[in-house]
Amino acid sequence: MVAAIRYRASILVRRPPGLFAGIAPSLGIRTMLSPPWILAIGVAVVMGSILWLRLNAFLGLITAALAVSLLAPGEPQEKAARVAAAFGETAGGIGVAIVLASVVGCCLVESGAADRIVAASLAAFGKQNAATALAASAFVLAVPVFFDTVFYLLLPLAVSMYRQTGKQYLRYLLAIGAGGTVTHTMVPPTPGPLLMAEQMGVGVGTMSLAGIAVGVPMLLAGLAFAAWRDRTLALAKLPLRETVERPVDVATLPPLAASLTPIALPIALISLGPLVAAQAAEGSWLAAVGAIAAEKNVALFLAAIAGLVLCLRYRRRGESPLNAAVEESVLSAGGIVLITAAGGAFGAMLRAAQVGEAIGDLFPVESRGAGFAMLWISFGVASLLKTSQGSTTVAIITASSLVAAMREGMTLPFHPVYLCTAIGSGAIVTSWMNDSGFWVYCRMGGVSEREGLRTWSPLMIVLGVTGMASTLLLAALWPGAGGTGGP
Repeated sequence: MVAAIRYRASILVRRPPGLFAGIAPSLGIRTMLSPPWILAIGVAVVMGSILWLRLNAFLGLITAALAVSLLAPGEPQEKAARVAAAFGETAGGIGVAIVLASVVGCCLVESGAADRIVAASLAAFGKQNAATALAASAFVLAVPVFFDTVFYLLLPLAVSMYRQTGKQYLRYLLAIGAGGTVTHTMVPPTPGPLLMAEQMGVGVGTMSLAGIAVGVPMLLAGLAFAAWRDRTLALAKLPLRETVERPVDVATLPPLAASLTPIALPIALISLGPLVAAQAAEGSWLAAVGAIAAEKNVALFLAAIAGLVLCLRYRRRGESPLNAAVEESVLSAGGIVLITAAGGAFGAMLRAAQVGEAIGDLFPVESRGAGFAMLWISFGVASLLKTSQGSTTVAIITASSLVAAMREGMTLPFHPVYLCTAIGSGAIVTSWMNDSGFWVYCRMGGVSEREGLRTWSPLMIVLGVTGMASTLLLAALWPGAGGTGGP
C-alpha cells in the first residue's frame, strides 16, 4: 500500500529527460515538469487569461494550447505548427456543422416555425399546464437555436399567460430557462455537445440520444423546482408594462410537420442512417445513400435547405431581406467556431504532453469503481470551470479537452458518451453573476439580482445534479459498449 502511494506520488515529481525539452533541447537543459504539472500550467493559463486579463475565450484557449505545446515533447520547429494543425482539424470537424445549425435556428425564427412549435405545445398541454408547454417548447427549440433567442421568443408568452391567469409568472420564467438550458448543453448541434462528441470519439447521433435521455429527467426536475419556487417566493416587481408582445397571426404560420422538419431531419438522418447502411447490401446504392446522409454536415445541410424553403414560403412580406438575417447568423456562428476550435487545439496539445498516460498511472481505471470516478472527475472539472468563469460553452469546451486527454488509452466500463453527459451536467450546475444566462434571465424577465440568486441559481443546481444522477444510473444499467471505452 505504502509502495503504491510512493509510486503514484513519484509521478508528480519525476524528471523526464529534457528540461524545457521543447524550448531549447540543443542547450541540454533538463526539465522537472511532468505531464500533471503541464496540465496545471495549461489550466492556469486558461483561467488567468479569461478571469484576470479578461481576454476573449479564443485568445485564452489558444494561448494555453501554445504554452502546453512548448512544454510537451517534440521538435521545436513543430510546436507552433501542431497547434495550428489541431485547430484546423477541429474546425474542419465541427465548424461547418455549427454554422449550418445557426442557419437552421435563424430560419426557424424567421419563418414562424418556432412560433408554430410553441402554439402546438400550448395546444397539446393546455393553458392549465402552460409551464410544461413552455418548457417543452424551449426544450425543442434550443437544439438549433441559442438560449438567449429562445428566451426572447418565449418570454412574451409567459407574460401573456400571467396576464390571463394573474399567477405563476415565476414558474413560467423558470420553465423556459430549464427547457432551454438542458438541450443547449446536452444535445448537438449546439457547439458544446458537438465538440464533446468530437473529443470523446462519440457519434453525433449517440450524443443526441444520450443527451435527450439524460435531459428529460433534468427537465422534469426543473419543472418541479419551478412549481415549488413559484409557491414559496413572491417577486417584488413584475415587468408587464416593459415587455413587448410580438403579434403572431397563427393562420400565417407553417404547418407543424413542416416546422419540425429542420429539427427532426438531421437527428433522424444521423441516428438512422447507419442502420440503413448496415441493413442494405454491401456496395449497394442504398448503403451509400445511408452512409452519406448520416454524415453530420450533410444532414445539417439538408436541414438548412428545409429551413430556407420554409422562409421562402411562409416569411411575412415587408420584413428585412432574408439574406441579411442568414448572414447575421453565419457571422455569429463564426465566433463560436473559433472558440470551439481553440478548445480542440488545447485538448490535442494536452494529449501531446502525455497527460492521459500520467493520469492513467494515478487511477487504476480498469476497475469499475475507478471508471465511475472518471464521471465524477468530469463533473467536478466542468463545475469548477463554470463557477469560476461563467460561460457554459467555455466550461464544456475546456473540460472536454481535459477529460479527453485524461482518458487517452484508458479502458472504461461504460460508453464514453456518459463522460460527455457528466461534463454537460457539471457545466450547468452553477450559475451566478458571471454567467450571461443569469443576466438574460434577470434583465429580460424583470427579476432582481437577489431574486435571480434565489431562483435561477438553485434551478441550475437542480438541473446539474439531476443530470449527474441520471448519468450514473444510465452508465450502471445501460453501459453500452461496456469494457471497450470506445464509441
